Amino acid sequence: MALTGRTALIAALGALIAGLLPGWTGIAVVGLPLLAAIGYDLLRAAPVRTLHLSRPATQSIRLGETADVELTVTNPSGRDLRAELRDAWPPSSWQPGGAYAASRHRLTVPAGERRRVTTVLHPTRRGDRQAARVTVRSHGPLGLAARQGSHHVPGTVRVLPPFSSRKHLPSKLARLRELDGRTSVLLRGEGTEFDSLRDYVPGDDVRSIDWRATARQSAVAVRTWRPERDRHLLLVLDTGRTSAGRVGDIPRLDAAMDATLLLTALAAHAGDRVDLLAFDRRTRASVRGRTGKDVLPAVVQALAPLEPALIESDMNALATAARAGAPRRSLIVLFTSLDTAPVEMGLLPVLPQLTQRHTVLVAAVADPRIEEMRTARGTAPAVYEAAAAAQHEAERHRTKARLAQLGVTVVEAPPADLPPAVADAYLALKAAGRL
Repeated sequence: MALTGRTALIAALGALIAGLLPGWTGIAVVGLPLLAAIGYDLLRAAPVRTLHLSRPATQSIRLGETADVELTVTNPSGRDLRAELRDAWPPSSWQPGGAYAASRHRLTVPAGERRRVTTVLHPTRRGDRQAARVTVRSHGPLGLAARQGSHHVPGTVRVLPPFSSRKHLPSKLARLRELDGRTSVLLRGEGTEFDSLRDYVPGDDVRSIDWRATARQSAVAVRTWRPERDRHLLLVLDTGRTSAGRVGDIPRLDAAMDATLLLTALAAHAGDRVDLLAFDRRTRASVRGRTGKDVLPAVVQALAPLEPALIESDMNALATAARAGAPRRSLIVLFTSLDTAPVEMGLLPVLPQLTQRHTVLVAAVADPRIEEMRTARGTAPAVYEAAAAAQHEAERHRTKARLAQLGVTVVEAPPADLPPAVADAYLALKAAGRL
């Protein structure tokens, strides 16, 4: 049972009146009727425990969008329900300060009927948001007393990665169509899939001349090539401690996810097969065997609940898992950090296991703050920052050089530029016939 603010106000006024009357007379005149009214109100309040509450089990939105979560309240009792309801969700389900108003509702449900209330969520983080509990306070007709209870009503809102790099997809698809020879621009790749013959124009590579076809006609004929299709890509996300670092307001893992989604969409349009592996010391997420239009939704769903693990990644185990996920020649795209210590102690010793059979591309998030520090001058702290940044850049260049010696393609760019940079590297490898 819960007393309302109205009851407290009436009780305060009653106490004032009772103080003006002698002895027990004031208590009898004011207290007993008030208690009787509270008892009547409590009896007439609709029961809370017998309410039936339900909601959709799951729904999905992208980070930055809002989710309208409907809750159905059914009143099977013979009394009207006049209630205040709180639909509780984790704090990250709303923008700061927005939880109080968004989670509370007033409703009236006549006996034997049902009503719906809608809670609008605006999650601030990617992942799964689980409903906590629904608390209902059922008031009597006089508003003096209320019954209160809680129900556990399961519900999940999955917050998917925002896929901000989707805006780059049209330009990358246009480039892909050029490589495929489906536009007026025909580019010769080093691939093995012959496309067609056309007349020679100045600037064509003489190695593309088809001498037999030329001998059969009066004009010089050149071959055009179509990049190979049905190639295999394995996208590997290092989810160890380095992926938890933030560049600006974006975790490195989230930037890698955005690049993964753009590359998945592009490769699916290109007719290539894409698999996903998220790993640190064990597999955190995996997508295998999906093709065509099914692969991108599967990758999005797999990435949504993924979080960095605050442990050092086992690169030897990661390489073993990657080899198992790529039984034939593939392009392995590894999203990891280029920090000197993890690369030299963990990545470099295992890369030969991958480069011996596969084409390997290492993608890393660059911090624009390093460039700002490198150009800083004017004060003693700024000079020290510039020296630290210069040392960092020198170590980074040495690391990239060692990776290049092993035949690894390295892409490093700030979070917003990483997805298109990785897509461009994929297209360049495809045009060169290295897939």
